[in-house]
Amino acid sequence: MLMLDAKAIHNSLGFPALVEELEEMHLQAECLADELLMESIDQSQNVNHFFIRTGWQPEEAVGAKVITIFPRNNQQKIWPSIQAVYILFEGINGTPIACLDGTALTYLKTAADSALGGKLLARKNMKTMLMIGAGEMAIHLISAHCQIQPSIKKVYIWNRTQEKAQALCQGELKHRFPEIRFESVESIEENVFQADLICSATASTRPVIPGRLLKEGSHLDLIGAYTPEMREADDECFRRSSIFVDSRTTTIHHVGELMVPLANQIISEADIRAELTDLCRREHPGRRADNEITLFKNGGGGHLDLMVARIIHRHCSQK
Repeated sequence: MLMLDAKAIHNSLGFPALVEELEEMHLQAECLADELLMESIDQSQNVNHFFIRTGWQPEEAVGAKVITIFPRNNQQKIWPSIQAVYILFEGINGTPIACLDGTALTYLKTAADSALGGKLLARKNMKTMLMIGAGEMAIHLISAHCQIQPSIKKVYIWNRTQEKAQALCQGELKHRFPEIRFESVESIEENVFQADLICSATASTRPVIPGRLLKEGSHLDLIGAYTPEMREADDECFRRSSIFVDSRTTTIHHVGELMVPLANQIISEADIRAELTDLCRREHPGRRADNEITLFKNGGGGHLDLMVARIIHRHCSQK
């Protein structure tokens, strides 16, 4: 069985190749099952989460990711808030073939998922990005979007504690993308209207993105809300946007980002125009006009973990 640590996973392939292969996987993915077991415990004024997420593509592969999310780890700065391990099984006889660092897999899968959504939905020749949240996911999301959208020349970064945003601006990103200007900002509202691409990865339970200020033609990439209580975009974001998801199964009835506006009749399920598989197969055209605002909800899922784990395993097995 192949053992793949975080370094091996991050060095397996770059985002352009990963996004291209993930798009191809969506063309092949028939009967790809996804299951989720989740427990949450309010412990010491922090809600900790434990997930088991599985994916099964018959005759191809089976996989399971075991995840813990302990938000207080961010404050202690000893351990990541998200930690996981992933086991990949061969699909014909059920033999385990790889054990992957699940945290690194989650970072790459999540960022590639959003970047693929941006590739299929965002307006071409975008110049400016606003990253909301400077947690562990931020560097991967920024890297993925900037590699898939090379026209981006300026990235604003907002975080609840500005020091963290400043550190992200002055760190590895500056060396990865010397042609891009990175700037920490104190206000979301003052920068939303300037951004062609808004990417949000926070743990917020209240909307932080004001839809009234969205720029015409912008693309909104929502990652953070993964429980029924969590939201990042306000109702006006949904009223003004063409709405897309990576998977209807893992988003519509599972995350507050969609559950709340659906329950309040701000939108209906019919307003969710397509999921990634529809877009990859060109069964939906995606963006129809340059002035259209597109909203993509990245909900993840065991099927995406399985796709990316298979891609990484194939590349690492060939080395």
